Amino acid sequence: MNSSAVSHSTYQRIKRRTFEILEGAVPDKYSHFVEIFIAVLVVANVIGIILESVPEIHDAYLHEFHLFDMLSVAVFSVEFILRVWCNSEKYIHSGGTAWQGRKAYLFSFYGIIDFLSTVPFYLQLLFPGADLRVLRMFRLLRIFKLSRYNSAFDDMVAAVKAEKDSFSSAVFLLFISCLLFSSLIYIIEGHDQPEVFPSIPAAMHWFVITIVAGWGNVDPVTFVGTILVILTQVLSIALAAILTGVVATAYSAQVERRQALYEMEVRNVLADGVVTEAELTQLKLMQAKLGMSDEQVASIKHQMEEEKQIAEANNNRLN
Repeated sequence: MNSSAVSHSTYQRIKRRTFEILEGAVPDKYSHFVEIFIAVLVVANVIGIILESVPEIHDAYLHEFHLFDMLSVAVFSVEFILRVWCNSEKYIHSGGTAWQGRKAYLFSFYGIIDFLSTVPFYLQLLFPGADLRVLRMFRLLRIFKLSRYNSAFDDMVAAVKAEKDSFSSAVFLLFISCLLFSSLIYIIEGHDQPEVFPSIPAAMHWFVITIVAGWGNVDPVTFVGTILVILTQVLSIALAAILTGVVATAYSAQVERRQALYEMEVRNVLADGVVTEAELTQLKLMQAKLGMSDEQVASIKHQMEEEKQIAEANNNRLN
């Protein structure tokens, strides 16, 4: 084997190892360290952004905030570049191309978040005289980087998708209620309070505030208007309960589905009676990916052991 082939093989191993560490494809101490380091840095950034908004603290530690931001951007930029580089390995072993893996990352939720969390800093360098306060607030998007290491956000999105019909029905009911009650309050109170309800869109603004806060910051002056406001407040409680119930039920089903997937994988591993090191690694990786605690895993194993004991006892009785 010539030197160029050896160099290429080493390059591929480094790229694959980088992918495993950044994506947690192999649950070892290095990937765990990267996960903890990025998570701590993200939390520190969010705390820094919050403190920086306080004028007294901002003025007293302006230089320190700037240095910390530069350090954070440097780390996140290196992380972004490494992810773009090593994600070529994502589909390469399943017949895909390097660009396919990189494109999947760049246009994914996490790829967009990684990009938006660093680009404001570079825009400040390119346009030093421009007012980029709004863009600087994009740094708060760094908090979403934590969802890469926690399945709660993905579970919530998956839960909403699974119950999209129920969720869309509840949203449609909210829209119909908004249109109906806004039109009624405009008709009933519009003549007596033209400055508050000059149009149906203004009344819709009142309805949304009432639904969200429980009170639309408006006191009705007619008896019918009072009844309508009370009905709107009752409706806001009912709609909140419906939406909460839909999401809670879907989330609970998603957690149960996650446990069922892990249990199925454990049963497949134990089917032949031999557990290899690779299978143990795969189970640990799946546990980390699904966000299952050690207590949940222990509960599943305990349940399977009880089932095995019951099955053995039944076989002994039959024999």
